Amino acid sequence: MAHAFANTLTEFSTPSGRSGKLFSLPRLAEQWPQVKRLPVSLRIVLESVLRNCDGKKVTSSHVEQLAGWQPNGERQEEIPFVVARVVLQDFTGVPLLADLAAMRNVAADQGRNPKLIEPLVPVDLVVDHSVMIDHYGKPEALDLNMKLEFERNRERYQFMKWGMQAFETFRVVPPGFGIVHQVNLEYLARGLHRNADGVSYPDTLVGTDSHTTMINGLGVVAWGVGGIEAEAAMLGQPVYLLTPDVVGFELTGKLNEGVTATDLVLTVTELLRKHRVVGKFVEFFGEGTRSLALPDRATIGNMAPEYGATMGFFPVDERTVEYLRGTGRPEADIELFEAYWKAQGLFGVSHAGDIDYSQVVSLDLSTVQPSVAGPKRPQDRIELGQLASTFTELFSKPVPQNGFNQPPEKLRQVFTTTGSGLEIRNGDVLIAAITSCTNTSNPGVLLAAGLLAKKAVEAGLTVQPHIKTSLAPGSRVVTEYLQKAGLLPYLEKLGFAVAAYGCTTCIGNAGDLTPELNEVIWRNDLVCAAVLSGNRNFEARIHPNIKANFLASPPLVVAFAIAGTVLRDLMSEPVGHGSGGKPVYLGDIWPSSDEIHALMRHAMDPEAFKANYAKVESAPGPLWQAISGVAGQVYDWPESTYIARPPFFEGFTIQPQALVSGVKGARIMALFGDSITTDHISPAGSIKEASPAGQYLIEHHVLKPDFNSYGSRRGNHEVMMRGTFANVRIKNLMLPPKPDGSVEEGGLTLFQLDGPEQGEKMFIYDAAMKYQAAGVPTVIFAGEEYGTGSSRDWAAKGTQLLGIRAVVARSFERIHRSNLIGMGVLPLQFRGDDSWRSLGLRGDEVIDIELPPGEVRPQSEATLLIRRGDSTQRVTLTLRIDTPIEVDYYKHGGILPFVLRQLLQAA
Repeated sequence: MAHAFANTLTEFSTPSGRSGKLFSLPRLAEQWPQVKRLPVSLRIVLESVLRNCDGKKVTSSHVEQLAGWQPNGERQEEIPFVVARVVLQDFTGVPLLADLAAMRNVAADQGRNPKLIEPLVPVDLVVDHSVMIDHYGKPEALDLNMKLEFERNRERYQFMKWGMQAFETFRVVPPGFGIVHQVNLEYLARGLHRNADGVSYPDTLVGTDSHTTMINGLGVVAWGVGGIEAEAAMLGQPVYLLTPDVVGFELTGKLNEGVTATDLVLTVTELLRKHRVVGKFVEFFGEGTRSLALPDRATIGNMAPEYGATMGFFPVDERTVEYLRGTGRPEADIELFEAYWKAQGLFGVSHAGDIDYSQVVSLDLSTVQPSVAGPKRPQDRIELGQLASTFTELFSKPVPQNGFNQPPEKLRQVFTTTGSGLEIRNGDVLIAAITSCTNTSNPGVLLAAGLLAKKAVEAGLTVQPHIKTSLAPGSRVVTEYLQKAGLLPYLEKLGFAVAAYGCTTCIGNAGDLTPELNEVIWRNDLVCAAVLSGNRNFEARIHPNIKANFLASPPLVVAFAIAGTVLRDLMSEPVGHGSGGKPVYLGDIWPSSDEIHALMRHAMDPEAFKANYAKVESAPGPLWQAISGVAGQVYDWPESTYIARPPFFEGFTIQPQALVSGVKGARIMALFGDSITTDHISPAGSIKEASPAGQYLIEHHVLKPDFNSYGSRRGNHEVMMRGTFANVRIKNLMLPPKPDGSVEEGGLTLFQLDGPEQGEKMFIYDAAMKYQAAGVPTVIFAGEEYGTGSSRDWAAKGTQLLGIRAVVARSFERIHRSNLIGMGVLPLQFRGDDSWRSLGLRGDEVIDIELPPGEVRPQSEATLLIRRGDSTQRVTLTLRIDTPIEVDYYKHGGILPFVLRQLLQAA
């Protein structure tokens, strides 16, 4: 079949005379002139739609719809976006690999060739979420932590090695190389691809981590999706998205001396949350954008999930080319890359008025102030000089006002640990971590941390040994340039020795505190603090016993480790007292931009990048080489508490079974408030011994020290369904208040079926099993922003396995909503001012949900029936199945059965 837009296929050439082919957007603009004024990010999506227009999955009408995009038009059309590749991290990648393995089992059971299940685009899995900070503060911490990592995760790594030999397009970056997003930025991102027909096209991707958006800083259109959606993309399904609004973000001015990229991104996050950009593209432009180095752009792109956008995109320009050259990409590739973007008319940051945006937000960079964010959400920015007073206010404020509900007089009390007699106070910093992809990919802030450490050590400042300090770079290159700059010894002297290369404290892999610290915190209900250079600080994410978590730049992390408390105003009080008891202020040790710039040559050394990443395949390390995986095209599922055959294809049939419309006779599992995160729904951190998951592991002869984390056990559905809604800070508001009026925390509910257990408090998992045994469906009610946070597919998978058929909320975060549909769970949204509170729900009602008769339509009306005794209340809801393809997913019982049927039927 001839391509419908064959006339847009043209040639381009480089200054050295190399040539290539591309599908030309300027040529398309001859027919649709408005293409020239489309946001750059949309034009990149348009190129994919144009190039992949096959008349089947991608049609001419899709091209025309996107080419005619209106900044404030109705958003009803869906775009089939075919991505160039898929990136995984191991927490989400292992269950995805397990699903693919289970699909091969189904194919084999049906007498088909298992190789029908094969990724059709390149897939890279970076092992970065498994290392924990057990050892810290000493040079040997890295080796000790990695040995523990391999002991704990051997079964998972054996499974990955099976995947490497079973799937031709599946590659693994072994443990110890860095964080997926930094590895993607420095190594995996190719900038430009070329297909078998010699056609060049931009690098685009989806990743199974919400912070995939870091790559937006490199001019790559990409965002995070759940593992469920990523599987579909791997297996040839386009990524479908509702045509988005695009918010233009104009940056003007320049950052002041002493202000970091972290301060900027926290300001951007606060500002964009207020502008409600959930589900929208954000595209940066203006003179201020031109002034930002590429790592600064990547820092801002990284935190798109925190400001709620699908992505935070920066166009390709000279800074992009400079970064590719500085990280050792081949010169011939860079030349072709630059020529391609110029040929498409997409090279360079635009000026105000060049492009039509849905709305424009502006920020003068000179207004950005040193900041932190917290104590519970990344968008809650606090200017550095106000942190002590803000913490003091929040200490006694009620929980619904983001407070800790503590008596004011307790703030300054001293509490003593048993044994050592260590004095602990509320507000004390117990974890100080330079961690997470957001900042460890940015040499400016890391060199600043090293310089501050050097000045602090020279001034005689120290860090108390009970503070858990760690440095977890996102790449080995970081360690190399800190060594070359002569700064690593000073960081080590303050306890910031390299402890891991991976996503550690930010994902909940901070490791435990000492038993005596845990005991004094628990016994006295203390509000102690963590300060980390991360992007997430949700409740119980960093450590279950640390209630106040603040995001800060790497140099501020070092400063707070020295200060030892968040109750000291670092803008006016000394950070500490150095040699001879002399007070040392932050200004005395804060590095200048000239000092940082003088060392930047060490950070952008192309040969260092090439040498480091050459080892991914040639010399991945003895620990990885010692791992042996089973061979064969079909996995045999040896007994394991880490990897188990997922149950999502049990009873699979080639034709979908008739789906019951709606939900009838359901009981309420939980009534939740606002901002229930995927961490609340499916925690990634430690497993408590008394929890259903902990009891399951004990029953399977796993010792408590070997529990590892929920994240590491995502390949075993038995653990994960028991861990669903198991966060120690989650609050089910259908539980009666405690005697002091506070809400009980933990994954608990009231069982509501008639009988001796009616009204009994129990774990949500235990109640779910009883409801399922009785054949009774369940539903959940929630407030605003349900499912915010990580793109955690187990938050939806676990929900489905617990028998929860629907979630009714005031609003949903983008990825989790699509994940629920991907697992066949109905997302429904209240209209107007309705909420479960306004409807007077208590949790003992019987619930029906009626869908419209006939064909299910996107965003149609649904009816909620609330039955209380003999009375029935009817409420109109919006069905948040947003696009036609999501209707198909729901009809098939989820995206995985849908894709599997397509593959088997095509064969």
